[in-house]
Amino acid sequence: MFWVASADLAGASASSTGYDARGATIARVLPRLTRQLIDWLPALPLIVLALALLIVPTLMVIVQSLRDDSGAWTLGGWVDTLGRRGDQRAIITSLGLGVVCATVSILVGAPVAWFLARATILARASWLSLLNVGANFSGIGLAFGFTASLGTYGMVTLILQGTGIAFIPPSPASFLGLAIGYVYSNVPLFVLLTLPAMGVVQGDSMEAAAVLGASRLEFWRFIGLPVLAPFLAAGWLLIFTWSIGIYGLAYALAGNAATSQLRLMTLQIGVSLNSAASSQERAAVMATLLLLIATVSLVAYRLVVRKAVQWVD
Repeated sequence: MFWVASADLAGASASSTGYDARGATIARVLPRLTRQLIDWLPALPLIVLALALLIVPTLMVIVQSLRDDSGAWTLGGWVDTLGRRGDQRAIITSLGLGVVCATVSILVGAPVAWFLARATILARASWLSLLNVGANFSGIGLAFGFTASLGTYGMVTLILQGTGIAFIPPSPASFLGLAIGYVYSNVPLFVLLTLPAMGVVQGDSMEAAAVLGASRLEFWRFIGLPVLAPFLAAGWLLIFTWSIGIYGLAYALAGNAATSQLRLMTLQIGVSLNSAASSQERAAVMATLLLLIATVSLVAYRLVVRKAVQWVD
């Protein structure tokens, strides 16, 4: 009986010790969780809004692309959509338009950003005001401006034809017409994105290279461009991602010609949703593919920015 009682007392002591340890752990963790909950409480409406308007719809689109009309899981929608000649052309055209717009933006915007970074405060403020207007002027308004300037009876068209130049304006529904419309807002956006990075290359580094006998070409080849290349590549990726996802301007310029003259991924999604002959699954496949391309581009953007920040650090 003595050994039984001793065993019971030892067990009770160990049990109380365990309860005390768990209670001490809870006492340490609970204030921390409470503090974190209080810190995140102001962001709770934004988190709920992101879940309702971003994450949940994205998951629904992905699930819808993997199901047929009866609700069964299948990859038939992907095979059918990617096998269509028109959808293949839409994917290639969207990617090509994104590459062209991003490349033109970097060729035009990089020198502009460089000179603005070294302009006077008054000149920089004036140009930044114009660039902000251009970067935010898009959609239906930009399509109207394109028609008023480069349409068949647009201002630029009539002026050039009035001087005797046989100028034929590009069709708004053509690849060139869309590229002009996209570049109008993409170049100012690229300048605004890369302008802060132009301060990484300081004037004293150019002077140091000149003192060591390096020419201006050698400075840009071995110092300037290697330092700015990650920032320019990051801007290129953002413009590319932005360009392939534009819908309002493309629809306003292409209009009903989206299914005949020009095909884009965003326009194909709209046509599939508005057409009774097309299934929702086809639009979901195109939307999911667009999400995948944008995700890959943004992941590459993060990696490039991480590499670029090393120069700042």
